[in-house]
Amino acid sequence: MATGKEHKIAVVMGDGIGKEVVPEGMKVVDVAGKRFGFRMAWTEFPWSCEHYHKTGEMMPQDGLETLRKYEAIFLGAVGYPGVPDHVSLWGLLVPIRRGFEQYANVRPVKTMEGMETPLKRIEGGKIDILVVRENTEGEYSNVGGRMFEGTEHEFTVQESVFTRRGVRNIMKYAFEQARKRERKHVTSVTKSNGICITMPYWDELFREISKEYPDIRTDQYHIDSLCATLVSHPDRFDVIVCSNLFGDIVSDLCPALAGSLGIAPSASLNPEREFPSTFEPVHGSAPDIYGKNIANPIAQILTGAMMIEHLGYPEAARTIEKAVEVVVAEKKVLTRDLGGEASTRQMGKAVAELVATL
Repeated sequence: MATGKEHKIAVVMGDGIGKEVVPEGMKVVDVAGKRFGFRMAWTEFPWSCEHYHKTGEMMPQDGLETLRKYEAIFLGAVGYPGVPDHVSLWGLLVPIRRGFEQYANVRPVKTMEGMETPLKRIEGGKIDILVVRENTEGEYSNVGGRMFEGTEHEFTVQESVFTRRGVRNIMKYAFEQARKRERKHVTSVTKSNGICITMPYWDELFREISKEYPDIRTDQYHIDSLCATLVSHPDRFDVIVCSNLFGDIVSDLCPALAGSLGIAPSASLNPEREFPSTFEPVHGSAPDIYGKNIANPIAQILTGAMMIEHLGYPEAARTIEKAVEVVVAEKKVLTRDLGGEASTRQMGKAVAELVATL
């Protein structure tokens, strides 16, 4: 057993395949800890749609105070039939993201040798994109309402909220990440030709902040043009910075282009480390395959790598990433989304064994 530092980690497996892939992610992180000299003290919380059915709450009223005691939150997936999506999201994920100022949602996407992508000319290693999504404001606000409900005069209003502090924070984070990468390139995404107030404001701040980073190349796209160019030339992009809504869309498109949502990790970060950060895969709860032991655990495993890098173990994180790359390249143990027949647990076991020996 590792004799190094112990880290207190809150675990929320959530719904659907979250309950199947999170244990595999924990297993791999524990193996890495044993090898590299740290240990996780996992504490599981049953907060989920099932918990909502039992209690009327996605998490208790003091949930944030409970989570505040932990260094990080390792989360599976949230959402299940029978509970409206806005209830599950706004009852758990949004309060955590906003309460802990997790304004940077970071979603790396890489193709790997051995994976087939929908873009047949794109070889392994040719897509390497970091999507940086503003995570606490923008289009996902609860400012608005409904009037004259149930009448012919009924109407709804929902406001987008963009603050100077929020936009500058996420852009500066994106530029700082670009400085760590080889290509040193940031792409900003808006729709300022149609959304005539908030999006030009985003563009204005992007140009302003770009001047603070003369070593970083930049360009700007409208969201529709970006999506088309991602499909035709994904290798053009390095770091993509987006508002909450556009980041949500782009960070699903990118791993789909790379071959599977099942490989895409994610982190909702409080970069100042004043609060815990949350680590969760991009994919959802996938109720259609839950219980079949066929879900791909790679996204959760790579999310675990992001978590331990955040905690200060970059070598351990790189070892997990390398183990995943080797397993995928060998094609001996692959889940069905990657063209194989392996189970969730078989895939997790293959990666864990490599982490111990690479």
